[in-house]
Amino acid sequence: MYTISGTRKCKRLQVRTHNPVELGVTFFDTAEFYGLFTNEELVGKALAPVRAQVAIATKFGFQFDETGKQAGLNSRPQHIKEVAEASLKRLKINAIDLFYQHRVDPNVPIEDVAGAVKDLIQEGKVKHFGLSETGVQTIRRAHAVQPVTALQSEYSPWWREPEAEIIPALEEFGIGFVPFSPLGKGFLTGRRNYIGCRRTSKERRSSLARRIFARLRAPPPASRCTELATAKPRSE
Repeated sequence: MYTISGTRKCKRLQVRTHNPVELGVTFFDTAEFYGLFTNEELVGKALAPVRAQVAIATKFGFQFDETGKQAGLNSRPQHIKEVAEASLKRLKINAIDLFYQHRVDPNVPIEDVAGAVKDLIQEGKVKHFGLSETGVQTIRRAHAVQPVTALQSEYSPWWREPEAEIIPALEEFGIGFVPFSPLGKGFLTGRRNYIGCRRTSKERRSSLARRIFARLRAPPPASRCTELATAKPRSE
């Protein structure tokens, strides 16, 4: 969605978001990083007519240079508050329902990050605190300062690492889990064929390509994934 721009395309986006809302979808995820601010603006416009029916999540944690390129991580408390103010304006909302740290900043103690979001919650600008792609100890330390509502992390049939430590910890603390790329970035749908396709050197170096070709020699049939997902447990 963040690649869409212009009035006519925004109207199309409104239709595409309103239809899911009518079907019961109530949670929408965006970030300043997506399309570099553009996605937040589009999501805000598209969801304005149904704002009372949905929850909107956005994220902080990156630094951008004067050209708009990502220039590292930045979760300094003051920067977090600046991002919150900017996101509120772009989304045209009074409070962010769920404010994630997009990636852990090794230069800023997670307690300081949680404290900054706690201040925003007390000010009524944020309702809930979230983390993304982080470990158990970081979750534990953050949760001690400001209760973490949700963790977002990659989770799919071919990336089940969260099952080892993350999910048990979330259950212990009562934290929700928001998986991203549950269908392997589209690969497990059977609609995208990365094997045998012609790729540029840049594409070969992409994280998606690395994961695909490191883990699989051939594309798994979508029908087999469906079969595994719907199979009944065997009786002992």
